[in-house]
Amino acid sequence: MIKYINLLATFASAKIQFSSDPVNKGIVIKTTGSWHTVKDDSDHINCRLKGNFRMRGIKTTNPIAVGDSVIYEKSGTHTGIITRILERKNYIIRRATNLAKETQIMAANIDQVLLMITLESPETPLEFVDRFLVSAEAYRIPSILVINKIDLYQVEKMERCAEIRMIYESAGYRVIEISVEEQLNIAGLSDQLEGKYTAIAGNSGVGKTSLINLLCPGLNLKTAPISEYHLSGKHTTTYPEMLELPSGGYIIDTPGIRGFGVMDINRNEIGLYFTDIFNLSANCRFYNCTHIHEPGCAVIDACLKGILHESRYRSYVKLISGEESKYRIA
Repeated sequence: MIKYINLLATFASAKIQFSSDPVNKGIVIKTTGSWHTVKDDSDHINCRLKGNFRMRGIKTTNPIAVGDSVIYEKSGTHTGIITRILERKNYIIRRATNLAKETQIMAANIDQVLLMITLESPETPLEFVDRFLVSAEAYRIPSILVINKIDLYQVEKMERCAEIRMIYESAGYRVIEISVEEQLNIAGLSDQLEGKYTAIAGNSGVGKTSLINLLCPGLNLKTAPISEYHLSGKHTTTYPEMLELPSGGYIIDTPGIRGFGVMDINRNEIGLYFTDIFNLSANCRFYNCTHIHEPGCAVIDACLKGILHESRYRSYVKLISGEESKYRIA
């Protein structure tokens, strides 16, 4: 008993204070300007960012991103203030439209990304695909390529579809051909999302929102028709949002993008993120081969023999040479 009393006296003399407020932790599921919806174990809290909050080391237009795990303090029954972002395991970024900043974070802490493309209405350039995949590889995010609108394609487009499948399956990517309109192969795609945090990205008009409406019945997200003049999609998703899938897992709907700039990657490391080029480079004569002009280059040889598709090599050359793509973000 005396020992117990002495212990209490020690704590009292040290004036140790224990906070009565529990630590509130949640995940950001939606951002709309200055407000961020945080989901915790039992509720959705509308939070603002603490006034003196700053992100270190990353210049972005949005210091908070969908998918971020955060610590927040409650300021009301359903309102709060975000005081801390927990360390991210990854994130995917794009060039920001605001020239005062460098980047915009599309999503954070994701298990994979679906890159959705179409061969018409609108047509997705392969250079766009390659730039996106390189960026995802650089941030260690697995990618699945989804080709939508196969119900529209005639013989020529279906042959092109098969060629694209060959190009990217040879590079190690899973390629899934679907039709949202006809609900073709949707079940197989849904299986790939189960239990995972997945971001969906692609040009405006490729059918991202329509796909999410299929995956999440009753959600009825707003969609818009393709512009007949520009043959491109209209932006219907203004802010990124994380949505729970009935089969388990979450999907992050992101605003449509008209181009993709590769950010924060050293040009000398570009070849590491073209998976097919990286694998071929093991057989190059020189360990530091740039795959541009060196003799004994296995990458150039594979391209000449048709083993490496010329579109992949062309994208690589443009990136390593620093040539700006015309498919930049609008």
